[in-house]
Amino acid sequence: MARYIFITGGVVSSLGKGLMAASLAALLQARGYRVRIRKFDPYLNVDPGTMSPYQHGEVYVTDDGAETDLDLGHYERFTGVSARQSDNVTSGRIYKTIIERERRGDYLGATVQVIPHVTDAIKAFARAETDDLDFVLCEIGGTVGDIESLPFIEAIRQLKNEVGRGNAISIHVTLVPYIAAAGELKTKPTQHSVREIAALGVQPDVIVCRCEQPLPESERAKIALFCNVPESAVIPALDAKSIYAVPLQYHGEGLDSEVLRAFGITPSSAPDLSRWEEIVERLMHPEGEVTVGVVGKYVGLQDAYKSLNEALVHGGIANRVKVNIRWIDAELFEGDDDGEIAAHLEPCHAILVPGAFGSRGAEGKIASVRFAREHNVPYFGICFGMQMACVEGARDLAGITTASSTEFGPTPEPVVGLITEWMSERGLEQRAENGDLGGTMRLGAYPAALAGNSVVGSIYGSDSISERHRHRYEVNTSYREALEKGGLVFSGMSPDGTLPEIVERPDHPWFVGVQFHPELKSKPFEPHPLFASFIAAAVKQSRLV
Repeated sequence: MARYIFITGGVVSSLGKGLMAASLAALLQARGYRVRIRKFDPYLNVDPGTMSPYQHGEVYVTDDGAETDLDLGHYERFTGVSARQSDNVTSGRIYKTIIERERRGDYLGATVQVIPHVTDAIKAFARAETDDLDFVLCEIGGTVGDIESLPFIEAIRQLKNEVGRGNAISIHVTLVPYIAAAGELKTKPTQHSVREIAALGVQPDVIVCRCEQPLPESERAKIALFCNVPESAVIPALDAKSIYAVPLQYHGEGLDSEVLRAFGITPSSAPDLSRWEEIVERLMHPEGEVTVGVVGKYVGLQDAYKSLNEALVHGGIANRVKVNIRWIDAELFEGDDDGEIAAHLEPCHAILVPGAFGSRGAEGKIASVRFAREHNVPYFGICFGMQMACVEGARDLAGITTASSTEFGPTPEPVVGLITEWMSERGLEQRAENGDLGGTMRLGAYPAALAGNSVVGSIYGSDSISERHRHRYEVNTSYREALEKGGLVFSGMSPDGTLPEIVERPDHPWFVGVQFHPELKSKPFEPHPLFASFIAAAVKQSRLV
């Protein structure tokens, strides 16, 4: 039977519970254990798919087509374990499931209540698909004390009792603030937070303390005394120079050993952390640096591009260089000021246009494509970035001056249009223009066939790939001939030949557009080949300027 580790947070949000969970899972994995991490989100959206990136950061997409919390990206990047639909659940999805059951009559006329029906549904999600695992780490979103998280806290209280002593523990992540005027770290917020969760029936076994200053032994002892845990179970968590140094840092503080001790497990050997040591060594001692300009519309919140940011770092790890990311608001380029564009893009050794929705910033992204093409700067277009590369090619090289996307409104030349049907493992998928937005895009992993003599074929070293998608619009293949006459080659297609997956310019130093999101599958110990190649092209470009 799998053992459970429940992770909660207190005092304030944004303490890094997801990063702690990912790091702990990586440490347990390094000891030979099979792990899986799950995220329970208290908000009422069914999933984050319809939420603004400014509200919730990026939407992370799994192979099986789930739109999930961005923490699942951390989980995958740190463990290499592919996330699934069952690894992220929200209050909205829980209630939707219960209401659907009630409407079918599954409850046989019973009054449907938070206890036992909501808590039972939460426990069912926690237990699903765990037979082949040693540890299941369940992170509860939000902050203890929030009214919306109460059913989840109650569910983990019940589950700890059901699986029995020795099969479940609780980790509470708190803040130990530093009061500069007093020159002291204050433990009282942690004491109050632990008291709050203990009053709900969940006594933490390990307390992780986020702090800006080293935690003195006296304060560590005070927390242990007032929070009813051994002193060794109070784990300091200071800021690290890189998120990829966090597993090593937590191991140094004894987190994984303390977790095993709480389960009554005596480690048979030390964990093999060699790959993390290699990653940190490459990050801390780069042999050069490059600047990548990311021209986007959500650059005010970098969490909106979390996986993209990390995939660029991974490309740097693969090439032993530091990647400096220059975040550029696409709306800066909406006018015809070539000087403004050059001022922002000339310092960049490569340009990337990421995914997006809507018309805002679209013309600025098209201008960025044009700059990269005309100045022979490596260009990487992802999803919307590929579509804008096709629009730019149609306008400037194929003579289709009114080329546009139907996403922006009616257009006489719909080079990009709404995709209304496609084939999936479930068969023919169909969508209507005025249908629901949530969960209706082309989502999840789909295969693509690559042209044998293509740039991307040589990068992947294969003629077939599988990548994750999240889009509602596609490049219109009726414009393929015109675009290819302009030098834009369709080098990747869906296996049935109907949907464009990749375009490239063979006469350019590095110019690739992909309809999918390769950043979602990149890992520090296994950088995505497209990002590794893109950063290699940026390194080459840096030597030319």
